[in-house]
Amino acid sequence: MWTTIILITVIIASLAFLIIRARNRMKSIQDIPDSQKIRVLNDQNFSNTIKKGTVLVDFWAAWCMPCKLMVPVLNELAEESDGRFTVGKLNVDEARKTASHFGIRSIPTMIIFRNGKELKRIVGVKNTEYLLREMDRLENFR
Repeated sequence: MWTTIILITVIIASLAFLIIRARNRMKSIQDIPDSQKIRVLNDQNFSNTIKKGTVLVDFWAAWCMPCKLMVPVLNELAEESDGRFTVGKLNVDEARKTASHFGIRSIPTMIIFRNGKELKRIVGVKNTEYLLREMDRLENFR
């Protein structure tokens, strides 16, 4: 019985250590500026931006650590888009109406639109290669 209690205590302590270490690492992430090619969206310009062409919209918040991890990924994606698609960002705290309209419950959430219609919803942190593959797959899906 004591062995079980000690084992459980060690496991809990290890998990606590890993969680605290990961939290400290995420807090140390520097704010990276957005690429000039990323379109900043709000409640006023959202509809006009998504109604023509293919647009990947990142729904994010300034306090969200996983959202901060997505900044370099989205910057790279925007730079590699070559005009095939647009990358936009919508702050859910500043554009509550649009975020609510699309039922955003978890962030980061990325929605890919084509001509105003939602094609795909991606939730969570993803890498550039994954997002490029999805964009290419949807481009060929016309």
